[in-house]
Amino acid sequence: MPVSVSRRGPVAVLTIDNPPVNAITPALARELEARVAEAVADGEVAAIVLTGAGRNFIAGYDIREFVRITSGETEAVVDLGSILNRIEDSPKPLIAAIRGAALGGGLEVAIACHYRVASPDALLGQPEVKLGLIPGAGATQRLPRLTGSSRAAALCTFGEPVRGPEALAIGLLDEVAEDPVDAAVAMAAKVGPRRTRDLPISEDTYVPPGLSRKALALPAPPRAIQAVEGALKLSFEDGLREEARLFRECLFSNESKSLIHVFLGEREAARVPGVPAVPAPDIKLAAVIGGGTMGIGIAMTYANAGIEVLLKETSLLLADKAMNAIHKNYQGSVLRGRMKQAQADERMARIKPVLDYNGFERAGIIIEAAFEDMELKRRIFAEIDAVANADAILATNTSSLNIDTIAAATGRPGRVIGHHFFSPAHVMKLIEIVRGAATDPAVIGASLALAKRLGKIGVVVGNCKGFVGNRMFHCYRREAQFLVEEGARIEDVDGALTDFGMAMGPLTVGDLAGLDVGWRIRQQHRHLEAPGVRKPLIEDRLCEAGRFGQKTRAGWYRYDEERNRIPDPEVNTLVQAVAREAGIDRRFIGREEILRRCMDALVEEGRRILDEGIALRSSDIDVIYVHGYGFPAHKGGPMKWAELDW
Repeated sequence: MPVSVSRRGPVAVLTIDNPPVNAITPALARELEARVAEAVADGEVAAIVLTGAGRNFIAGYDIREFVRITSGETEAVVDLGSILNRIEDSPKPLIAAIRGAALGGGLEVAIACHYRVASPDALLGQPEVKLGLIPGAGATQRLPRLTGSSRAAALCTFGEPVRGPEALAIGLLDEVAEDPVDAAVAMAAKVGPRRTRDLPISEDTYVPPGLSRKALALPAPPRAIQAVEGALKLSFEDGLREEARLFRECLFSNESKSLIHVFLGEREAARVPGVPAVPAPDIKLAAVIGGGTMGIGIAMTYANAGIEVLLKETSLLLADKAMNAIHKNYQGSVLRGRMKQAQADERMARIKPVLDYNGFERAGIIIEAAFEDMELKRRIFAEIDAVANADAILATNTSSLNIDTIAAATGRPGRVIGHHFFSPAHVMKLIEIVRGAATDPAVIGASLALAKRLGKIGVVVGNCKGFVGNRMFHCYRREAQFLVEEGARIEDVDGALTDFGMAMGPLTVGDLAGLDVGWRIRQQHRHLEAPGVRKPLIEDRLCEAGRFGQKTRAGWYRYDEERNRIPDPEVNTLVQAVAREAGIDRRFIGREEILRRCMDALVEEGRRILDEGIALRSSDIDVIYVHGYGFPAHKGGPMKWAELDW
């Protein structure tokens, strides 16, 4: 039974038990109303305490219900707002005892209770805006009566939760206690019923930060403000009706459908047919080979998760350079207020530079992050095969090379897997988990669980050149270069994609990553290129001129000392010359065509990847693009974007 009833003297304790997070479903909402009604009708019950089993009060509404509505599977979500109105009408004191998360619909249940007690570490908030929604069961009307309208607007438009003590300070709670159920039972003897909707809207001197231009362009944040304003202008009943109308507008928006798609896709990515769901391996020591940009980011990722790290380099000079870069990264976080100095020192101390394989036999995982060269990687894997313990995971951070060829350099290909991090690795949330033909399913499952322990999202993909993300990105950037060759301005190509919402334009990305990286790979694989297939020409010429991007302060753009990009007429001259040599007729190309062609290139390659089984689901591709390539989450990823009518 999702709602159980126990007695503490004259107090009925109603406990919601709907694992794993006590999410509200239509059935649960109806049962909760029934249990409250039974307690009200029971002459021996003087008060009611509502709490949650396990670690949470109620972590929110079951998001899958929203998908059922927008897909037409069901007509309407249960009217939780009306149910909460009836619960709030209880003639007996009704107290919420909150431990863990009371988020979204969970907080709406709590504020429909007459009083609220929470543990100090409880988390209370209205994060619906992060799914393109606003609260839909009365929060925009009840919160202003507890916290004031400005604070209520901030809670609903930014979606950031607050902990117990702050929630008490802003009026969201009546008490903070280590054992909220005991405190709620004790409170029940001292208080009478008090409907939140009958309270006046309190004085509020809080000044919320302004909404960004990006937030104002989305449906939910402005509508959240509009709904809260309704609490000031309308009766409670009319305010609820206005909230419901605005909620439904948001629910059927493409932005909400996209954000919900990504949210559910992140969770679905952890479910891989034939791969066991296993706990994260108890890794106490990780070893990272290579102290370049990727290696130091991976080392920091493990150190941030509380895991000791051996970081191997080939010389003392390179080891010192890597450790200095790590120290600079941590100090930057301290200066920006993202961590305390003591935290930075503690994490830094977990990383030990080494010049050989001593200690690698103790590592639970060894991650190779050397230069993207097959023979180098095969040599490294043969070396670590000789020193690693039998249970160690042997992972390569390759972004494009064949996992099976790397694994064949060892005597244990079942323990070899790709862990493709994205730069900067200690910041970006994505890991492409690349399975080889011989990779043990238990190693894949352990990698998924380990990604979660590291605070990352792991997505399992198949083994092909570039895997999912870079294979698609290659097509996307190739089309961007074709557009420039055919007449599009360099700034317009980047501008069309950043206007769309990409974190960075495709040509600027090349300059940031280093144009020489792709140039060297093309030189190595020139013999594999199919004859007669059009290839972009400009980047090879840029590299031949020593323009490798930001690292040389010249690539597609020039860069000043602060790495600000500056359009460069020399590049335009080079582009025109290359186009003439190739017989390309140049013309004006507008931003609409630029966007369509770049997106089409992404989507078409994504469809081929799905057809080949390299990705299991279109949502896996979308999660990869949102978390690895800066695709705007409110557009859902390339595959979801192509599905919706924008």
